[in-house]
Amino acid sequence: MAAARRYCVPGERLCSAAEAAAGSGTYTRRGAVCAALAGCLRRGGGAGGVPQVAVLRDAEAQLLPDVGAVVTCRVCSINSRFAKVHILYVGSTPLRSAFRGTIRREDIRATEKDKVVGVQMVPISWCEMQCPQTHTKDFRKVARVQPQFLQT
Repeated sequence: MAAARRYCVPGERLCSAAEAAAGSGTYTRRGAVCAALAGCLRRGGGAGGVPQVAVLRDAEAQLLPDVGAVVTCRVCSINSRFAKVHILYVGSTPLRSAFRGTIRREDIRATEKDKVVGVQMVPISWCEMQCPQTHTKDFRKVARVQPQFLQT
């Protein structure tokens, strides 16, 4: 009979740090080994005969962006402090569903950070916005169109 699989969620306490070492998909906090990923728990022998606990994602699970990963995003909105984006690709792998993210104004460029300026789009109809500098149009739902910007 095969052993039953145990599924873990991020932050779940798996065992004491004295019982086993933290493997991939886990971390140690306050003397306990905790899950860093959602996935299946795996126990095995580690280096030096110390048991090791790891959490593995299912093969069909959604790919998640990590800190430091190169991602491709679509900018959804810009204001004076940050840009809201939808993450579409992690590396060269497309995501099944987009993740939401925020990029601070200071993090847009490595140098000349004070030269970053976001131009606010202007509503021109109930379903279109236009950039006042480039005059490119984008289809979006508009709640209220001001009469001076309405196209005729």
